Amino acid sequence: MGKIAFVFPGQGAQKVGMAKDVYDANPAAAQYFDKADEVLGFNISKLAFEGPEDELKQTANTQPALLTASVTLLEALKAHDIQPDYVAGHSLGEYSALVAAGVLSFEDAVAIVRARGQFMEQAVPAGQGAMAAVLGAERTALSELCAAVTADGHAVELANVNCPGQIVISGTREGVEAAGARVKEIGGKRAIPLEVSGPFHSSMMKPAAQLLEERLQGVTFEDAFVPVVANVTAQAVTSGDEVRKLLVEQVYSPVLWEDSVRYLIEQGVDTFIEIGPGNVLTGLIKKTDKDVRLFNISSLDSLASLEL
Repeated sequence: MGKIAFVFPGQGAQKVGMAKDVYDANPAAAQYFDKADEVLGFNISKLAFEGPEDELKQTANTQPALLTASVTLLEALKAHDIQPDYVAGHSLGEYSALVAAGVLSFEDAVAIVRARGQFMEQAVPAGQGAMAAVLGAERTALSELCAAVTADGHAVELANVNCPGQIVISGTREGVEAAGARVKEIGGKRAIPLEVSGPFHSSMMKPAAQLLEERLQGVTFEDAFVPVVANVTAQAVTSGDEVRKLLVEQVYSPVLWEDSVRYLIEQGVDTFIEIGPGNVLTGLIKKTDKDVRLFNISSLDSLASLEL
């Protein structure tokens, strides 16, 4: 039997009604939504369960709601007594992974991601930044194209290296549009603009990173009891102090998801369990390596049918 990794999705995976069936059926899991309401001082559970969707999609709401849904599903999964050898999460999902690894308490994590979402929303005035998913381009060529566009005065850089043939770019609206218009020159297929409220994981997010660094100062980071594969390095980390530093860098650095998946496979992981709404990561992992085993935990049904 190979090793197991628990992976947690990031922003974009949220949907109205997420984890509601588990909340209704499992009192131990339900406590996380109740705690989130208490910590945040407003009814995030009602927003997650009933919407409205446009309000749930606001970054400062999405982040705590999605974290809470993922941790609720993680708690429900405990009945199966499956221990991960590694954990990882995509962007915001890294915080769910840190709760799973015992680095952050849930209460601290949900308060931090609420603040992180607010900092990210405030960092760049609306309409000035953008992101786009580039399909079919090779990483080095796309990185060089972004550097050329940036040199022309419109900043754009790699934001998420998701899987072979899918890389998200981020930066100024002009920079993202200019790079997107030229992806065919480097053998890419097309660029699809993303519905986001800012140029996440780009250097334009440094003001948000600075605020996050201050916000993390009073927070206790324990050492991880399961190695966490960090977005910034695509390497395993267990030191709480190191995690704190990486979370600040993560706000303005590319998410090296493909590299993280490859690293996990090199460590002997052959089973990935995605815990959270949707199945975005399952799709990305499959495109990176079609031979691994993939499971999704997003509902009571998926929990009931889980057999490793």
